Amino acid sequence: MEREPTTATNFLFSATQWMYIHSSLWDVSLALLGLFVFRCINERLTNKGPMLWPVLGILPTMFLHINDMYNFVTRALSRAGGTFHHKGMWMGGAYGIATADPSNVAYMLKTNFKNFPKGKYFRDRFRDLLGDGIFNADDELWREQRQVVKAEMHSSRFIEHSLQTMQDLLHQKLLKLTEKLVKSGDSFDLQEVLLRFTFDNICTAAFGVDPGCLALDFPEVPFAKAFEKATELTLFRFLIPPFIWKPMKFFGIGYEKALKEAVGIVHDFAEKTVKGRRDEARKHGSLCHQSDLLSRLIEIENTGQGKKLQFPDKYFRDLCVNFILAGRDTTSVALAWFFWLVHSNPEVENRILREINDILSLRETQTKNEIIFTMEELNKMVYLHAALSESLRLYPSVPIEMKEVAEDDVLPDGSIVKKGARVFYCIFSMGRMDSIWGQNCLEFKPERWIRDGKFVSENQFNYAVFNAGPRLCLGKKFAYMQMKMVAASILLRYSVKVIEGHDASPKMTTTLYMKNGLLVTLMPRLVNV
Repeated sequence: MEREPTTATNFLFSATQWMYIHSSLWDVSLALLGLFVFRCINERLTNKGPMLWPVLGILPTMFLHINDMYNFVTRALSRAGGTFHHKGMWMGGAYGIATADPSNVAYMLKTNFKNFPKGKYFRDRFRDLLGDGIFNADDELWREQRQVVKAEMHSSRFIEHSLQTMQDLLHQKLLKLTEKLVKSGDSFDLQEVLLRFTFDNICTAAFGVDPGCLALDFPEVPFAKAFEKATELTLFRFLIPPFIWKPMKFFGIGYEKALKEAVGIVHDFAEKTVKGRRDEARKHGSLCHQSDLLSRLIEIENTGQGKKLQFPDKYFRDLCVNFILAGRDTTSVALAWFFWLVHSNPEVENRILREINDILSLRETQTKNEIIFTMEELNKMVYLHAALSESLRLYPSVPIEMKEVAEDDVLPDGSIVKKGARVFYCIFSMGRMDSIWGQNCLEFKPERWIRDGKFVSENQFNYAVFNAGPRLCLGKKFAYMQMKMVAASILLRYSVKVIEGHDASPKMTTTLYMKNGLLVTLMPRLVNV
């Protein structure tokens, strides 16, 4: 078949056709661009919170503010009137609201508690690290664990044991270590020292094992580093869609490989701890001479008191990991922020010292090295209690919590939440809302907690630092006892000076670590007791 010869007419037609197609594509592109811009503007106008991008959702906005996340969220919540909607990457399945409204928090944590569990979304991401432990459990599994643990933690035997182990660790290790650091004249990371103290303390009090983190030679502790790494890497699962992180986990690549290795070290420590305690129980036939939490629970099992709960090794392993998470990170980080705030507010430090010395004046004369605070003396430290509470208001150890919606619901502020939505309540932001704390909400003022010389607790839904409702922290009393003893003992002996120019900014992780630690020097304080 002969080809039709190319003519000028054919050429002109082809050129005209090409220009028409090109023009049409350009029109479609402009239309899509206009739709994209419209969507962005519409999301911005209707949501009143951070920009929700097409396809990527809130992720680009979050990554742009990753180094100042908590303050950014606080500003966004303030602009939005306390609540804004969010959604994650397309196909990622993440959507819901963020809120700092106390009425919403009360509704979720108490009024309609059953409709706002931890949820599958949270449990799936933390299951590798926390297993089915109390902080990662819901419904009957959570209820049974809490009932058993609460009975033991609130017993006079455990409280006395906790106080004794705390006093021993403080005076036999922590104060000896600080004295060594003072003599060297060098600056050091106080947050790191406090993390070592609380790790040894929770392991000794709860599991009867002293890991030796506070030895004078400052030993490297693989478990402690692995634990911190595991919590940080787990956080990535909240930022990356499951269709990305789950294959990474399956093939053991990227950060999921590092997470698996860190979790392996953590679980190995916990399993050895459980095995050691079980071996001791078999050897002696009983652990009635032991007062740590793990021993008491094993003793309940051995004596047949655990009728509903027969504790497998995995239960105890998960218990260890969950309690170390609660006891190591939270109080140590809270104390670091407390010392930083006290350094910046010398009038608060002076009032704390006056209170301590007034309490000690009732004693017979003692040297500072002989002073071991009793429970009665700690209970009298009203202003110190207020200062610690105020520090936690501004820098809560757990800055953000999350709940998953079991069934469609409407929150008190009118926000509609659908089944499967994730509700983030921002404790860090709540402490900075003038609608809750007044115009001076950004000021460090322990006096706001005191009325007629007595400490006055704030409504737990305005101040969800220790959670609230049925999940109110079981270790709250232990935490205050520990923080007051450490703070009073150090301030009595030393003046804590933060290194000039040190950047104390929050780190983006599950616990409100200081990103660069807390570099300080300690100066001996003249004490008149």
